[in-house]
Amino acid sequence: MDTTSVWRATAPGPGFAMLQDDLQCDVLVVGGGITGVTTALLLAEQGRKVVLLEAGDIGGGTTGHSTGNLYVTTSQGLSEIASQWGADVAREVVTQRKAAMDFVEVQSRRNPQAAFTRCNLFLWARDAADQDGIEQERQALLEAGCLVRMDDAVPAGLPAPVGRVLVLQDQAQFQPQAYVSDLAQRAVRAGASLHEHSRVVELDLKTRTALTATGSVKAGEIVLATHSPKGVHLVHAEMPVHREYVVAFEAGAQDPGPGIFWWQGEEGLSIRMLGHEGRRYLIVAGPEQTTGTHNAKAALMAVEQLAGKFLQPGQPLYRWSAQNYRSHDGLPYIGRDHSGCFIATGFSTDGLTWGTLAARSIAAQLAGQADPFAERCAPGRFTPVKGARTLVEENVTTLKTLVQDYLTRSQHEHLSSLAAGDSAIVEAEGETFAAYRAPDGELFAVSPVCTHMGCKVRWNSVETSWDCPCHGSRFRPDGTVVEGPAVTPLRRKQVQLG
Repeated sequence: MDTTSVWRATAPGPGFAMLQDDLQCDVLVVGGGITGVTTALLLAEQGRKVVLLEAGDIGGGTTGHSTGNLYVTTSQGLSEIASQWGADVAREVVTQRKAAMDFVEVQSRRNPQAAFTRCNLFLWARDAADQDGIEQERQALLEAGCLVRMDDAVPAGLPAPVGRVLVLQDQAQFQPQAYVSDLAQRAVRAGASLHEHSRVVELDLKTRTALTATGSVKAGEIVLATHSPKGVHLVHAEMPVHREYVVAFEAGAQDPGPGIFWWQGEEGLSIRMLGHEGRRYLIVAGPEQTTGTHNAKAALMAVEQLAGKFLQPGQPLYRWSAQNYRSHDGLPYIGRDHSGCFIATGFSTDGLTWGTLAARSIAAQLAGQADPFAERCAPGRFTPVKGARTLVEENVTTLKTLVQDYLTRSQHEHLSSLAAGDSAIVEAEGETFAAYRAPDGELFAVSPVCTHMGCKVRWNSVETSWDCPCHGSRFRPDGTVVEGPAVTPLRRKQVQLG
């Protein structure tokens, strides 16, 4: 299935050459999403020698597969921050996230294609049981000094609410792919060296050296802006991993106009519109799914069915998904961790705003500037009471996965019986394989053991990938790393069909 997002389909990438040399620099940034590119730009503007390595295309990860929304609250709710950390920290979060939004707005003034627009965020429930959460969010936003009101209805064409509608004013939307592509080009003009299709295949944190298939970079400092830091880091044990499926439709007869529309509940959706070259798109994101344990096609079909039932859109034009890593206590992890590298992770589905904030914070820290909020978001913080529920969720998921996978026998299926498009964990020649037969008949067989920490991978039929349910590493059918903390590919196995 083609999983190109509407953002990447409507905004060309910058197009940078692969790393073909051995370089030295002040700061190596790994990852070409909004966090990494913003970091590279800010550091280059400080006069530092910066190299950025991106495994695929600039914006080709989570940034180019997001919903393009910016807001001062969080997807889990500012009320969740307030309940865990208190009203003062909730106000800090709003202040910091607003500053990040303002930064994006200023940068977007140089690039009309970024299509930055101020708008309102609408939050409502379809079930009376969810209405208390709307009221709690209203109170938290008011205490944090936000412009918020309550309405009786949502814009025309949206699912009708049960109870009143929370309206958070002065939020924003933009075209994330166009935005990050422009920042990348500006970073190069400021002196940074950016390289696409330059996956880090080995990372030596002691010598601060990164190897790719065609070159190397030795740096004074390393920033891992890869959404989940590469290698083994303590924060991996604190972050449940989820995927969110999104569909862009032709706009139907009803057009609610600009706005971030969040329908809360079991059948909840995130909804927004996009205008591009005279066309209107309705963009709909569904509920989160746990990576590696869900049925990807069913999750995607559920989004289409809900949109068809409640929104009456036109034809689906683009389908995609994105992965997110949720911190254990509601705040992201930003700063230097035990490895000595700077990391930026735990953004949940709020990465465009948190990622911008993280880049500004890391650039400030490298410049020797004090940042009290960065201290609060330090990766080494210890808040077991605040994050107990998430810590239990993550570790139970990992333990259950390990037990099930290593105590359950593999499918008794022969490799030769796999039809085109089929996948399976099979036994052959005394070994276990993760096998997939491509539509053209080519057979791929790889080790089913994730190279990060040894969990067994599961098949994702939408994105044609092997996904690890423990910490979110994902691999192509040939074993190549797609994303996540894994650096080493799954071992390719040569098999003979008998």
